[in-house]
Amino acid sequence: MTIGIALIGSGIFAKEEHLPAIQATPSLALKAIYSRSLASAKGLSEGLNSVDLYSEDSEGKNYDELLKRSDVAAVVIALPIPVQPEYIKKALSAGKHVFAEKPIAKDVATANELLKWYKDNITQSPCPTFAIAENFRFLESYLYASEQIATLGRVLGFRTRVSAMVQPGGKYFETAWRKTPEYQGGFLLDGGVHFIAATRLMLGKDQPVKVSAFTTQLQPHLPPVDTLNATILLKSGASGTLALSFGTTFTGSEYAVACEKGTVWVSRGKVVVTKDGKEEEKNFPDEGNGVKQEIKGWAESLERGAINERQAPEEALEDLKLLEACLRSGEEGGAPKGI
Repeated sequence: MTIGIALIGSGIFAKEEHLPAIQATPSLALKAIYSRSLASAKGLSEGLNSVDLYSEDSEGKNYDELLKRSDVAAVVIALPIPVQPEYIKKALSAGKHVFAEKPIAKDVATANELLKWYKDNITQSPCPTFAIAENFRFLESYLYASEQIATLGRVLGFRTRVSAMVQPGGKYFETAWRKTPEYQGGFLLDGGVHFIAATRLMLGKDQPVKVSAFTTQLQPHLPPVDTLNATILLKSGASGTLALSFGTTFTGSEYAVACEKGTVWVSRGKVVVTKDGKEEEKNFPDEGNGVKQEIKGWAESLERGAINERQAPEEALEDLKLLEACLRSGEEGGAPKGI
């Protein structure tokens, strides 16, 4: 039995990641593609058979009409951050299961309103599920690391560092809504929630409760800010650091957690666990970027009728809360902010 779905959005990520992931999941059948323009929908559908196209410039075949289809049970939504909530609400109201790209919303206030709306208004039985994509929570390296950390006693400290330079002309930078962001944080929001999700996954039950951060815009083409450095207090009283920059000549990423009985270090599909004075290295060369795994996980959740906890909108909200607290602290010169 296959589940009929529609892909909402025809941007870079939909083309390079979502479409191949859907095609690699036997239980999903792509019935339709929607984009704001028919031209972009056609571009995404090139080479596909039996997929109907919908767009705002096609008479009688807009988003509302797509949602009326009985053979479409669920939608994957990958649209610009500011417009996603509107499309999410329409799909859920039409009884469709929703799998929407991260972040859950442009800010915590909008995310809270969206979740409240869902709980107050989507009450039919069976209830359509609402899931938020976060491929980093499906990467085998982070999952393995989190399992190892859970065996090493209480967390003593941690550090997350992700550094890159987003250059003008790059494929993601040249998308209009990213180039002139109408949301907080710019690339720190769009990309930063991934790194926060990985960090929170590894920390397990010892979650962040307060931050003090400094933010800045190092590159003039990356408004409003492209760099943050934060000290984060955990529930247990331990602390760690979060250093994210999309505007630096530093490169690379690392996640490290120190525990009572050892340490765990992760970078680019490699995990090093140090315990009892011995290092054990494990590599995950085929994990990719986790999109195929998360789409598969979503499909399985639809089959069993219960959301995958790693895709719960409440998890995505916690990622956003931490990032927004860092941004607010940065605006106030490092003033501590609760999460």
